[in-house]
Amino acid sequence: MPAMTRRKHWSLSAKLALIGTPFLLLALLATAATLWVSWQLDGGAAAVNEAGRMRMQSYRLSLSLGTGEMDALPQQVSEFEDSLAVLRHGDPERPLFVPWDETVQRRFAVIEQDWKRFRTLAATPAPPEELRERTIAFVAHIDAFVKGIEHHISRWTAILHLLQTTMMAMVVLGALVLLYAGHLFVLEPVGLLKQAIEKIQGGDFDARVDQLTRDEFGTLAEGFNGMAEHLQSMYRNLEAKVAEKTAALEEKRERLESLYEVTTLVARATTLDELAQGFARSILRIAHADGVALRWSDQTNQRYLMLAANGLPTEMLEAEHCIHKGDCDCGSSAETTNLRVIPIHALGDPKDRLCGKAGFETLVNIPVCLHERLMGEVDLFFHAKVSPSDAERSLYEALASHLASAMENLRLNALEKEAAVAQERNLLARELHDSIAQSLAFLKIQVQLMRDALASGNQQTIAQVLEEIDTGVRESYGDVRELLLHFRTRANTEDIEPALATTLRKFEHQSGLKTHLQIQGHGLPLSPDLQIQVLHIIQEALSNVRKHARASQVWIDVLQQPEWRFEVRDNGIGFAGGDGHLDETHVGLRIMHERAERIDARLDVISTPGRGTSIILTLPAQPPAQPAPQSALASPHAPVLDLH
Repeated sequence: MPAMTRRKHWSLSAKLALIGTPFLLLALLATAATLWVSWQLDGGAAAVNEAGRMRMQSYRLSLSLGTGEMDALPQQVSEFEDSLAVLRHGDPERPLFVPWDETVQRRFAVIEQDWKRFRTLAATPAPPEELRERTIAFVAHIDAFVKGIEHHISRWTAILHLLQTTMMAMVVLGALVLLYAGHLFVLEPVGLLKQAIEKIQGGDFDARVDQLTRDEFGTLAEGFNGMAEHLQSMYRNLEAKVAEKTAALEEKRERLESLYEVTTLVARATTLDELAQGFARSILRIAHADGVALRWSDQTNQRYLMLAANGLPTEMLEAEHCIHKGDCDCGSSAETTNLRVIPIHALGDPKDRLCGKAGFETLVNIPVCLHERLMGEVDLFFHAKVSPSDAERSLYEALASHLASAMENLRLNALEKEAAVAQERNLLARELHDSIAQSLAFLKIQVQLMRDALASGNQQTIAQVLEEIDTGVRESYGDVRELLLHFRTRANTEDIEPALATTLRKFEHQSGLKTHLQIQGHGLPLSPDLQIQVLHIIQEALSNVRKHARASQVWIDVLQQPEWRFEVRDNGIGFAGGDGHLDETHVGLRIMHERAERIDARLDVISTPGRGTSIILTLPAQPPAQPAPQSALASPHAPVLDLH
């Protein structure tokens, strides 16, 4: 310890700097030398690579001359001359330079002379043997040039190894010196500080560290001694501070627990009554109130309806089930959006008010707002005089905000369900109009014709019309069956293939025809609404095959890239006029065209008598599919239609 007890005039930083500076300078010098040598090695290696490219280019030129591929010669000659220029002048964008000496310069000059003679072969091709000998000689001169560069690289590599070995020796020596200095100037003082700290940890607050030096550890010892004295002073009233902090933490815990309770209630509540009753019970317990009333306001904030209450007398509940703005202090939240504390006893004779008759002394009015819009209020009643703290006010307002969001979500969910039902009804009405209504209109015409035939007594016409009515009834019955079957088919947000497969299985079961499905490519998935429209058109095409094609097999080919393309083809009898021009008798085809136009798609009908029919649906480029509401995902597919 004598070294620690004698007086020292150097600071710790000065001592360490004095020891480490020589090693740092030597390390920087060695590092700079190593970087310079590495730069030379990188430049030489890049030059070797460029010379290697010249060898490859020489062989390519020889091969082009030997095979007569004269079109590639100008490009190859230009590349070789670029390589010569890079080796001569270097590359400013990367470390590439030739270590010039007399030998290297002489060999490079030989290459340039050989190149002047070699490039003349492009104008006057030589015999293959002479070309081969001149190429080998030219490449040999390049190899000699490369060996000259590699000689320099070998010398620089040896220098680099020497520098690295020197740096390793300096690192080891510097580490030993720094370890000794650290033990002498750092570890011993730290050991003394550690001993004093262990005494403090053991409860001995009288422990001190003697100031042994004038460096930073002396300053640290003084700071430690001051800290020990401060700990002695704090320990005397530590229990009171711990109790204060514990109470604050408990208050925060209760607040978080209250928020979690209301958040859980909001997440689980499925009806307005369940939400209101649960919130009333929760806030009554959280605020330690004696009564609570949850009131909801109309859009004009003129009337307040009591949704839930707890702890209020029956007389008060019956009288204040619905109050108008200004009738009392409840229902006046429209005047301000801030929490209000209303002393009931200070408003006049308590007997004039129902809350005063019930024995309440304080009313805490909490507005329920959503996006700066007043939606209602929560009234807390207390038998005693209370004044909520800032933390309690913030908690009550946060709970009211949760309530407003939850009730708004319930309202939006109800509107969404209503919209979904309306959408389903509109879809059903449209499908009935596009399928069964067409057949019923046809039957109505036939009934009128039957009446005319009965009036005229024409038996042949009666039989013919009766046959048409029978056919129409059977087709209407088939349309109804198809409608019921296809309403059970669902779109898929990821891939249309399952819906197509389901449609074909139902078609096989209904018609007995063999079907084939082939899907090629991987495109972006279609949105559910678009899938539904596509399936409508495909089902219409299948219905046409079943009723009119007299086919034995049906194919559906789907191509997803570069655009979605659906083709429904059969091996039936086909029909004339399949060029896409439709007359008034092709109701089903016209409906398919209308559906295609609705989604900006193109529908092509190709048919040849005796060789079947193809219906091709081509969709425009589609953006990525977005998640659709549940009502859209559950929308049934439309039935297939008759093509009369």
